[in-house]
Amino acid sequence: MSQAATSQSKAEPRQRSVRVVMVGLMIAMMLAMLDNMIIGTAMPTIVGELGGLSHLAWVVTAYTLATACSTPIWGKLGDMYGRKGIFLTSIVLFLAGSALSGASQSMDQLITFRAIQGLGAGGLMVGAMAIMAELVPPRERGKYQGLIAGVMAIAMIGGPLVGGSITDNWGWRWSFYINLPIGVVALVMVTLVLHLPKKRSEGRIDYLGAVLLTTAITSLVLLTTWGGTQYAWGSAEILGLLVLGLATLAAFLYVETRAAEPVLPLHIFRSANFSLISLVGFLVGFTMFGALTFLPLYQQTVQGASATNSGLLLLPMLMAMMVVSVIAGRVTTATGRYKIFPILGGALITVGLWLLSTMDVNTSRFASGVFMAVLGAGMGFIMQITMLISQNSVEMKDIGVGSSSATLFRTIGGSFGVSLFGALFNHKVSQAMDAAGGSSAGTDSTQLSPAAIAQLPAAAKDAYFHAIASGTHTVFLWGAVVSVVGFVAALFVTETPLRGSAPKSPSTEDQPPLLADAH
Repeated sequence: MSQAATSQSKAEPRQRSVRVVMVGLMIAMMLAMLDNMIIGTAMPTIVGELGGLSHLAWVVTAYTLATACSTPIWGKLGDMYGRKGIFLTSIVLFLAGSALSGASQSMDQLITFRAIQGLGAGGLMVGAMAIMAELVPPRERGKYQGLIAGVMAIAMIGGPLVGGSITDNWGWRWSFYINLPIGVVALVMVTLVLHLPKKRSEGRIDYLGAVLLTTAITSLVLLTTWGGTQYAWGSAEILGLLVLGLATLAAFLYVETRAAEPVLPLHIFRSANFSLISLVGFLVGFTMFGALTFLPLYQQTVQGASATNSGLLLLPMLMAMMVVSVIAGRVTTATGRYKIFPILGGALITVGLWLLSTMDVNTSRFASGVFMAVLGAGMGFIMQITMLISQNSVEMKDIGVGSSSATLFRTIGGSFGVSLFGALFNHKVSQAMDAAGGSSAGTDSTQLSPAAIAQLPAAAKDAYFHAIASGTHTVFLWGAVVSVVGFVAALFVTETPLRGSAPKSPSTEDQPPLLADAH
């Protein structure tokens, strides 16, 4: 048997192992993405049973905060102590939080257990991305982008549908319990098949840096969550959060320059590509989450879609995102070229948001579907490429913090986008209702339910529809303006060779780089 044939015969079982591991990683990622989508549908029922309507926002905020704060810490722990054990720990923590959340007897318990669940979720996405980076070189990683885009599409479309069905037929507690059997499958697959070299760092964890970073993130997320809603933007509470956030962020940067094992090594930002693509990721999160928040609102009010149908109406955007992501991944794998994709993505996102800003009370579902498809195509070009460029811009020893930083910037961007766009939306709706001579009461976006609107007189209903269309116009127009910055940043990305991109000789073909035989 020739050397090439022998090499290929040995590589085939390893490649099958990579595929099995990838399935486990995809399941874990889907758990993290799907959870909030499912819970959102169940929240009215949860509040009806547990009470505590005034604490409703904290059920989401506790999860989001814990996820954002723990993300860079999980990445650093993986770099220091090995990814497999840290990833499995995050799955177990997520499942424990899910079980406890399902067993909650009060809203306070649910908020606490959701925070535990969020801590685990922070490690799911980062761990999956970092393990993928170890198993598959950047040149080959593009072929898995379609899987990731598919998982995102399933979560976004299936989450509300599954959540509603589970709540109606099994009760809201199963919205949390459903994670357990799915998570156990991922746990078993990763435990049995994934073999990576074990690490043991002699360095100490940067606890001070972790505390400062957590405080800074918490302050800034709460600032954008509460600003303009629970507290006025100029209130002492919001200004205090701003001062606290900036002060702890400055202290964090100072500490990180002196820590032996910084939780977020600042030297990774010396790479211009890493800094630029982090900005692009932040802006993509900013505009994407804003769009996904206000599109269903427009569809359910102005276009008269049901909650279930509004999820289905997002299909043009999500399918375009998935198809384009697959194409971009395959082209990257085949050619090793990738700079064009964030540029195309930034341009299409800008155009898509501008098109969405032109929607009014007379826009058809077909037209809005075309506009969403343009936006989805832009997301498909850019979503996974940002992670690929981030990972390719750091050394392998920093692949965990590189992955976690990319995820963190996108998460914080989404938090900022939703809160700031929400403030713009509410202000514009209130303005439009006042101009139409309607009462400003009930113009808060939390009260814009289709059921409430259906009870309005015809004249008031028409004014409401115009107000909502005006609000979404403002949101998407500003989103287009912000996305121009991301497009410009993408122009300055340098196309450096992807690791593992050298042509392969027959004797080395198809050998996965880091799927170790070491146990």
